[in-house]
Amino acid sequence: METLPRETIVDVLENRLREDILTGRHPAGSYLPPERRLADGYGVTRTTLKHAFGRLVQSGLLETRHGVGTRVRDYARFGGADLLPMLVRHSPDWIGEIFEVRRGIGALIAERAAAAASEEHRAELRELLGAVREAEGGDAVQLADAEVHRALARATGNRVYVLLTNTLFNAYLPVRAALVGPFTDPAAAHARLAPVVEAVAAGDRAAAHAAADAYLTATERIMLEDLA
Repeated sequence: METLPRETIVDVLENRLREDILTGRHPAGSYLPPERRLADGYGVTRTTLKHAFGRLVQSGLLETRHGVGTRVRDYARFGGADLLPMLVRHSPDWIGEIFEVRRGIGALIAERAAAAASEEHRAELRELLGAVREAEGGDAVQLADAEVHRALARATGNRVYVLLTNTLFNAYLPVRAALVGPFTDPAAAHARLAPVVEAVAAGDRAAAHAAADAYLTATERIMLEDLA
């Protein structure tokens, strides 16, 4: 069995700082307290604090100016997609916007997969689609469905689509249990997704785009109704 990675003190501090920023404890445009005072307040060393700062600078939440201090940036202008899970956790309103992107990207990925998929990709898609029908329980069906979408992204031959697909799934992980509605019936979930795989396997770009759009629209409607 593979050993799961342990969360480090830098991970914990990064998450705590990110949450304090997104909840307004450290508002956008404000300067954080001096490093020594902030480190003492969180119960960590200044070295640990600097490592956490570095990650948050990379994600667009902080900017550090030598001799001036560390300021909270406007995440809406400078933040990265890695912030989405935290944003969803604090405000489910983000889900609607995530789904809008999901529809556009998902349909484009299916179209590109239809044009670029190899025979190996097609075989993998058929196998993973079968796993959706065979899965037991909404959670297992939901995860099996996600693997089909990851395989569609791989079939495009474009690694950026793979990363975008992962990003969108990660974005709604905080509320995934509330989005299980489309996956409670394995046969229905399979039937909704099958036209996408069939169109991709047939190399029909237009049909793949249309089928993916229909699938994503239908599942989005069910999930948003459940959230409401």
